[in-house]
Amino acid sequence: MSSISLPGGTWTLEDLTVTRFGYGAMQLAGPWVIGPPADREGAIAVLREAVERGITHIDTADAYGPRVTNQLIREALHPYASSLVIATKVGATRDRKGGWPPARDPQSLRRAVHDNLDALGLDVLDLVNLRIGNAEGPMPGSLAEAFETLAGLQRQGLIRHLGVSNATAEQVAEARSIAPIVCVQNMYNLAHRQDDELIDKLAAEGIAYVPFFPLGGYSPLRSEALATVAARWETTPKSVALAWLLRRSPNILLIPGTSSAAHLRENIVGAGLALSEDDVALLNTLPGSGEQGV
Repeated sequence: MSSISLPGGTWTLEDLTVTRFGYGAMQLAGPWVIGPPADREGAIAVLREAVERGITHIDTADAYGPRVTNQLIREALHPYASSLVIATKVGATRDRKGGWPPARDPQSLRRAVHDNLDALGLDVLDLVNLRIGNAEGPMPGSLAEAFETLAGLQRQGLIRHLGVSNATAEQVAEARSIAPIVCVQNMYNLAHRQDDELIDKLAAEGIAYVPFFPLGGYSPLRSEALATVAARWETTPKSVALAWLLRRSPNILLIPGTSSAAHLRENIVGAGLALSEDDVALLNTLPGSGEQGV
């Protein structure tokens, strides 16, 4: 299938063009993102379905599983289509208790980049995001040493492009002072809109914004608004949430995850919903986390 069937069109990450509707591989791992999937063949089928549908942006991390999602991607899709962009993350590991302990010292970052290369079967990683902060969200502090380490690996030819994940606006600026970035990956959805100003600034400068948890964290008030708009269109609140994100700004790249091929198809259809001005006005007048209204 052609990428024309996907909602949102495309976005350019410098020399790489990706579909704005992408796929996040985290849910392919086992429960709590630990261990293998219960249905390995189903996981393989989802990845192949994504590519067949024209998706050219897959988000992953060697910490998922750990190593599980990268191995699934390689099994399902290698050798990769020239149009496929695989974005990965470094800066955190997975422990046996289900935590995400930081791993941002130079040695850990170098090891993580090589682990991603090995697991994916690549010589060069298309895009590496430095994950900072913690499971609660972004945390203040310098990322200089960690980002300089990744910039060094980029100069060695192991990484094509860099980005940051779970970062404050100040950390985004600090990263850009060290090396160019092509994207910022933060939590953002209708209920959590603390990055509104950052999204607009990045859009003006040609930098992508990739929201994770695009469907999570809604307050009762927000859920009611979603349900109202969904009822108008005889669709699901999830579809409205995805469609709103694509409409929010042209630099937003979606990476909703699922372990079901049928669910993947539902997400594609849902994100293509043509919200009316009244729909958007209703959703935008309700305050989300970190703001006083939009």
